[in-house]
Amino acid sequence: MNDRQAGAGRPISRRTFIAAAGAAGAGFVLYAVLPGGERVALADIPGGTLLPEAVPKFQTPLLIPPVMPKAGTIVARGGKNIDSYEISMRQFAQQILPAGLPPTTVWGYGAVASAKKRGLLLHNAPSLTIEARWGKPVRVKWINELVDENGDHLPHLLPVDPTLHWANPPGGAEGRDSRSTFDTTPSAYDGPVPIVTHVHGSIGVGDESDGYSEAWYLPVARDIPAGYATTGTWYDFFAGKAAAAFGVEWGPGFATFQYPNTQRASTIWYHDHALGMTRLNVYAGPAGFFLVRGGPEGDDSVLDSRSASTAVLPGPAPKENDAFPPNKTYYEIPIAVQDRAFNDDGSLFYPDSRTFFDGIVGDYIPNGEFSPIWNPEFFGNMLIANGNTWPFQVVEQRRYRLRFLNGCQSRFLILDFGGIPGVEVWQIGNEGGFLAAPVNLSADHGGRLLMGLAERADLIVDFTNVPVGNFVLGNVGPDDPFGGGVPGDDFEVADPDSTGQVLEFRVVPAVAPDPTTPPQFLVLPAITPLAPESVTRPLVLIEKSGIGFDANGDPVEGPVEAMLGTADGGVPVEYDWDDPVTDNPAVGSTEVWEFVNTTADAHPMHVHEVAFEVVGREGLVRDPEDPDDILVPFQPDGDVSAPEPWETGRKDTVIAYPGQVTRVRATFETGGQFVWHCHIVEHEDNEMMRPYRIGPEQPGQPGSGG
Repeated sequence: MNDRQAGAGRPISRRTFIAAAGAAGAGFVLYAVLPGGERVALADIPGGTLLPEAVPKFQTPLLIPPVMPKAGTIVARGGKNIDSYEISMRQFAQQILPAGLPPTTVWGYGAVASAKKRGLLLHNAPSLTIEARWGKPVRVKWINELVDENGDHLPHLLPVDPTLHWANPPGGAEGRDSRSTFDTTPSAYDGPVPIVTHVHGSIGVGDESDGYSEAWYLPVARDIPAGYATTGTWYDFFAGKAAAAFGVEWGPGFATFQYPNTQRASTIWYHDHALGMTRLNVYAGPAGFFLVRGGPEGDDSVLDSRSASTAVLPGPAPKENDAFPPNKTYYEIPIAVQDRAFNDDGSLFYPDSRTFFDGIVGDYIPNGEFSPIWNPEFFGNMLIANGNTWPFQVVEQRRYRLRFLNGCQSRFLILDFGGIPGVEVWQIGNEGGFLAAPVNLSADHGGRLLMGLAERADLIVDFTNVPVGNFVLGNVGPDDPFGGGVPGDDFEVADPDSTGQVLEFRVVPAVAPDPTTPPQFLVLPAITPLAPESVTRPLVLIEKSGIGFDANGDPVEGPVEAMLGTADGGVPVEYDWDDPVTDNPAVGSTEVWEFVNTTADAHPMHVHEVAFEVVGREGLVRDPEDPDDILVPFQPDGDVSAPEPWETGRKDTVIAYPGQVTRVRATFETGGQFVWHCHIVEHEDNEMMRPYRIGPEQPGQPGSGG
C-alpha cells in the first residue's frame, strides 16, 4: 500500500468534532473538543486592542477606486499594441479607520509612471483598478519597493512564521522555497520581504506571467544579508521565457508580466502570491481590481428582450485620468470586502502565536509538529469595504452595477440586502463574466448572496423603490469556519453590531430618469459549452491534525496543516507542495476535476490559468458507525445537486462543501507550470496548494535536470 495513503479501509479521523446541521452535507458548525468533552467554537477571536464598538460606523465615504494610469502604449511588430504599466508595492500610512482615529501603516500597489500628466500616481489599499480591453495585451512591470527612505529593507508589518514551507530567503540558493530545520523554536522572520503578483482570473496567461509562488523577488535594498536568496527557484527560468516571448527584461527587484486578455469580459483582481506568505502580504493591503471589458461576450453583447437592441447597463465607471476626487457620479462601482482587526494605535492586528487560535502552546517545531505562529484560520472582527471600516455610499433611487469581491482571509460572506426595503437585487455575472441568465436574488434567494473567498459577483442593485433614508448592507455569514447550511439555523450569524454590517447606503432622490434596462429584460451573451472531458481527475482535500498542549498542560487536538492530494482506489493520498507534479493535463485537453472534501470546512478552490464550468456536487457515503465521518475508500452516494444559478457560465473559484465531491470541467489550452489551491489564505500558506503542469516538462525548468 502507498505509504501516503490517508486512512485506508477506515473512516478519516477529523481534527474536530463535527456537529451535523440537518441532512448530511447540508452544513456544519466546527468545534474543538477540549478535555472532558467540552466544545468551543473555533476562531471566535477578539482581535486587537481596538474594539469594534470603539470605531464609529458610516463616517467615511466609500472610496471608488480610480483607474491605474498607463505608462505608455507599446507598438508591437506584427501584433496588437500593448498597454504598458509600471506598478510598485510600497509601505505608507492610510486612513482606514474613521477620521479622528490613528492612520494605519499598510502596503499597496501604485503606478510609478504615467504617460499623461493627469495620471494618478497614488499608492493605496486596495489599489487602483487596471482597465483592460478584450484582446489587447497588458504588460506590467511589477516592482518590489518595500524599502525605507534610506534604501534599507522594511521588515514585514506582520509576524512571519519561518517554520512553514515558504519563500525562505535566509535559506540561500539551495534552501529557498523550502522548510528549514531548527534546533529551537524560532522567532518571527524580520528580513526583506519577497513578493510576486498574481492576476487572479487571468486566462490563457503564460506561466512566466502568472505569479508562480516560487518566482518571487526581494526589493533592491542596501542591507540584504549575505547569503540570502534574492529570487525564488523559478525566477530565472521565467525571466528567460519572458525575454524570449516578449523581449522584456527582468532585473533586481522587479519582474515584467504580460496578460493576453482574450477571455470573456470579466471582473478579475490582482494580489500577492509569494510562497507561504500570501496570507500576510495580502492582509497588509496589496490587492486591486482588474477589469476586462469588450469582446464578443462584453457589455455591448447584452440585449434588451423588449427590443432586441443593445441593453443599457448602469454606468459610468471610473476612467483613466478622471479627476480625483471625482467630479462625476459613478453608477458602476467595484467593492472589495475584507476583514481586518486593529490595535489602539491604528496598526493592523494579526496573531503572533498559534495560541491565539485554539490555546495550543506546544509542542512547537522542532519539538512538536505545530508551527509556532501560523494560525489555521483568521477572522478579523471588523469589515472594511474598499479600504475603510464601515463606509457609506450615497445612491440615487435608480439602478447601480456593483461588482463585489470577497477579499477576506478565511471568512465566507453572505451579503444580505434584506434590511433595505424595496430594493431589488439581480446577479448578472461571476468570476468568468456574464451568467447564462440574470438571477433574481431578491425574489428567489431572500436577497442574500453567498460569496466564498476570492469569488466575485456582478450585481444590478435597483434602489428605485427604496425610500429615501439610510440602510445597511448586512452580512449573515458566520464568524467561524463555514460548512454550508442556513444562517441562524445551521450556524450562528456574524455579530450584528460589527462583522454583520458591511456598509451603509444613503438613498436620495434620482437626479434624472434612469436610462438603464431593467434586469428582468436583460438577455446575456450565450455561453459556449466546453468540449466533453477525456479525463476525470479525483483530487482530495485533507486536514492533518495533531495533539498539542494548552497552558495547563492538558492535551488539545488541533490542525497542523491543510493538504491536498489524489486518490488511489478511493483512498486519499497526501502530497506536500514540493512533491513532484501529480496532475498533468495534456495541452488542449478537457478534464473534469473532482474536489473530494474529507474535511470539516468548506473550501473555496481556485485553479490558475483556466475558467471552468461547475458540473455539480454529490454527497459521499458516510460511515454507518459514525455518520460524522465519510467512509474510506470513499464513494459517491448518488445524491447529486446541480450548480447554483449564480454558478453558471465560467468560474475560477468554487466552493467545495464538507462530505461532498464538487465537480468542475475545464479545458487546458496553455502549456506550463501553474497551481491550484484553497483560497482560505491561511490554508494556502501551509500546504493546501499544489503545482500542476499542462503538457510536458519544459526544457531547463527547475527540477528537470536540464
